[in-house]
Amino acid sequence: MPRLSTAEATVHSLLRHGLDTVYALPGVHNDPLFDAFYHAADRLRVIHPRHEQTAAYMALGAALVTGKPQAFAVVPGPGLLNAGAALLTAYGMNAPVVGLVGQIPQTDIDKGHGHLHEIHDQLGLMRHITKWAERIRSPQEAPGLVTQAIWQATTGRPRPVALECALDTWARRAEVTLTDAPLPPPSEAIDDEAITAAAKVLGTAERPIIVVGGGALDASAEVIRIAELLEAPVSSYRRGRGVVPSSHRLAVDMPIGHRLWKDADAVLAIGTRFLIQNGSWGIDTNLKVVRLDVDPDEHDRMRKPDVALVGNAAPQLRALIDALPKYNRPRPSRALELEKHRAWLAERLSRLEPQLSFLQAIRRALPEDGIFVDEVSQIGFASRVALPIEHPRTFLSPGYQDNLGWGYGTALGAKAAMPHRKVLAIAGDGGFMYQVGELATAARHNLAVVVVVFDNGAFGNVKRIQQERYGNRLIASDLQNPDFARLADSFGIASFKAHEAKQLEDALHKAFALDAPALVWVPHGDMPSPWDLILMPRVR
Repeated sequence: MPRLSTAEATVHSLLRHGLDTVYALPGVHNDPLFDAFYHAADRLRVIHPRHEQTAAYMALGAALVTGKPQAFAVVPGPGLLNAGAALLTAYGMNAPVVGLVGQIPQTDIDKGHGHLHEIHDQLGLMRHITKWAERIRSPQEAPGLVTQAIWQATTGRPRPVALECALDTWARRAEVTLTDAPLPPPSEAIDDEAITAAAKVLGTAERPIIVVGGGALDASAEVIRIAELLEAPVSSYRRGRGVVPSSHRLAVDMPIGHRLWKDADAVLAIGTRFLIQNGSWGIDTNLKVVRLDVDPDEHDRMRKPDVALVGNAAPQLRALIDALPKYNRPRPSRALELEKHRAWLAERLSRLEPQLSFLQAIRRALPEDGIFVDEVSQIGFASRVALPIEHPRTFLSPGYQDNLGWGYGTALGAKAAMPHRKVLAIAGDGGFMYQVGELATAARHNLAVVVVVFDNGAFGNVKRIQQERYGNRLIASDLQNPDFARLADSFGIASFKAHEAKQLEDALHKAFALDAPALVWVPHGDMPSPWDLILMPRVR
């Protein structure tokens, strides 16, 4: 058995599980860990951003575009808390992020002595914002805990996990048995009775509809086949975008899904919390619900489905595809009906100017397989219902946390994981300033993300609410901004300025051609609200 430090055993274990990149900020609590990173430099890439928040966001972005576990490392206390927003977002987005977090000396944990970066019950804190968290107490424990962490992050409902390790434990050495392979995934159980029940409900329905979320991202072919068998429109929003290409005849954006909802007699909800439909649009006794989710707890939230399928989307849907023909009725094409709905949506979106024109410019410039990273901004809100998406894992949106400032760091991680794909991040001036220092990270590591900063000198959504609901009593919503082009230039990053859609499209083509980090600054005025296309009323 090799004699290794805890840090070395941890790094060897990460590599044996296929994790070859760590997004990390150094600090005294993790010095032995970073020394282990150094000695594994021929196999392990370390990308260091300028803020712990970004380290975790980069791991999140990489996990979202690959669907595979990705690691970050930060110091304890303030370092963990800085990374906490990204961990919380990863939890909400079911992303397999692995956090490595330092600790004070092991014998002093939770004693309250006042060590540097000491925080009470750090392990308990991590357990509130991850699926699973544990402490490495010795070199011998490291391989098994890394294996367990990755298994927890990737099986069942994927979610972030974390391992903490004390400063003195990182450096401790002992003979260590390294694990050779990851734990096997749990077997996929097919409930034949539930599959038959689902086939009967869906097959006998006259006007079925499908709703997809992030749990369907790796089941595109199966979802499309089910949709075509049922002649069922497929509605998606945010995480489910691209599961069925926007160009497919049965793909519909959420506003059209809402229009179809009142007349549907059966719904197949795949890998989605189903909160908008279940909680806002309404469900009555005339709508039969089949839900498919890997997390059995989802079926017990709010209204229970008529049929619950538990498991990963692809194998469950393959079983359903086999069972459907026996019960499936013939249905007329819904092409004409959906074209009328699309014409309605196009007319309604035409009122969202300049957002729509800007998004059309982005779509023309960004390749079909390019990755678009949404932000909490006026353009971001519109993109969720107006930007065509052709492939899964190419539309990244921050889920129900919807946390301002997540986008640029997430895009940097996406680019690091997918270096041959174009990556475009949008941001408002408010959100971009959260991570503006990461321009240095893009330049230092040559991460060729193109960021488009839409600048209206305000927290735009906050300001609109104050104007419309609070008698124009404006407070803490106006912003003082730099010249973003000159700011990018100061980091050695190419910059462009655009005032209208054609200029933006031209700037994006030039920026992508550089194959280097770039910023496009788009000053603009007020933009109309898209919220009536997102927060839609009850119809059942």
